[in-house]
Formats: sequence, C-alpha cells, structure tokens
Amino acid sequence: MKIVVCIKQVPDTKGGVKFNPDGTLDRAAMMTIMNPDDKAGLEAALRLKDQYGAEVTVLTMGLPKAEDVLREALAMGADKGILVTDRVLGGADTWATSQTLAGALRNLDYDLIITGRQAIDGDTAQVGPQISEHLNIPVISYAQKIEIDGDSVIVERQFDDRYHVLKAKMPCLITALAELNEPRYMTPGGIFDACKAEITTWGRADLKDVEDSNLGLKGSPTQIAKASDKVRKGTGEKVALDPAESVDYIVGKLKEKHII
Repeated sequence: MKIVVCIKQVPDTKGGVKFNPDGTLDRAAMMTIMNPDDKAGLEAALRLKDQYGAEVTVLTMGLPKAEDVLREALAMGADKGILVTDRVLGGADTWATSQTLAGALRNLDYDLIITGRQAIDGDTAQVGPQISEHLNIPVISYAQKIEIDGDSVIVERQFDDRYHVLKAKMPCLITALAELNEPRYMTPGGIFDACKAEITTWGRADLKDVEDSNLGLKGSPTQIAKASDKVRKGTGEKVALDPAESVDYIVGKLKEKHII
C-alpha cells in the first residue's frame, strides 16, 4: 500500500502574525509548526504503515524552509519527503494550492491520500476535497476513524452529534480531524536519520497537467481585501455594587445592548 500525506507548514500564532503589503501572510518572518489536522493525518498513515507495511510519502507546498516539517514527518516515521516550491506558486488561494498539489500527485503512485481537514491559517477545509476533484477520485472528509478492508477504506465521518460510516474503493482521499488520534513523538534515531535524509524538491516544471493560469497569486480567484493582526480589546468597565444592585445593573446593560 502506498499512502501520500499532504502536510502544511503554518504560522505558530503564539509568536504573532505578520502580513505582506498585499495582505498575504509573511510566512518567512513567522515561527512555524506542522498544521495540527495534517499531523493527525500523518499519524493515521503511520499507524497503517505499522499495521500493513505501507509506504508513507509526505508532500508539502511552501517556501524552502517548509523542508523543516518534512524532516519532522520523516523523524516520526514517514519514508519519503517531497517539497514543491517555486516563486510562481506564491500567494496561492485554495484553488491554486489544490491545483499545485494535484499536479505534484500525478507524478506519484498512491492508494490513499490523506490531508488535514483544514489549515489553521485559512480554516477553509477546501483543499483536500478540491484535490480529489482534480484527480477524479472519491473523498471522505472529517475522518475520526480509518480502517482498511481489502482494496477499500472504511471511515467514520464526524457529523454533528453522531457519525457516518462510509466505505470507498481506493484510490481515495481522506481529510483527517485533529481529534482522530494522538500523534507520536519524533524518536532520537528518527531525528538523526531525518537530518541526513534527502528531500525531493519539485518546481513548476514538475507539475503535471496544470495550466499557469491556475497557479500562484495570479491564478487565485479569491483575493484578500484587508488583513490585520488581532485587535486588542480595551479595558472593561469596573463597578462596585452589592448583589441586588449588580443584578439590576447587568440587566440594564443587556437591555441597553438589545440583547434582552
């Protein structure tokens, strides 16, 4: 079995968020982590590797420093890492990103593609399903449990206060929830091997069946109109009242704001 996991290097928002003049994230200037949903998808792939002897390839699109999350994935147990990076791919929205990743995936053999449900820097949950459309394969999103049955995959799909059980023939794409599992830690030996491992790097010329008009900022149908860092709230009003007066005061404020 061959599994490809799409992962993304995202900003560590604890260190603050920075923007370029055009409203896109200044990724080069921020601390980064592996996207949590993607890490859960990677752990799911590694568990399938442990159980079935699958080969796990991790694929990411980003700046050259995105190689760091690929090495983290290798240190966790992945077999191969592929970085897709090129200046013409910068500023991509979900459409252009999914086109890029699909173009890279057409170079690979796979039975299963796993992506995170969504990235914490965009929160759209669109890239995984869009990739499946570009590749014309079935997709099961919001996976909270994954099992293999012969040439098919059985997935518990989260849905409100219950879940669906869906079965699809491979090749298939699954989007994983962060709640799917508890990702393993990197091992000392894995870190040592990952530091020495060769990362495959692809550019625009390596993408199959993708038009230039669908790539990068120019190929993105959605544009950011305005972006800003989190705005700090002002100091709230403090009052010193006895319990009875406090109730009247709070009710009065709720009426004033037309909440009640």
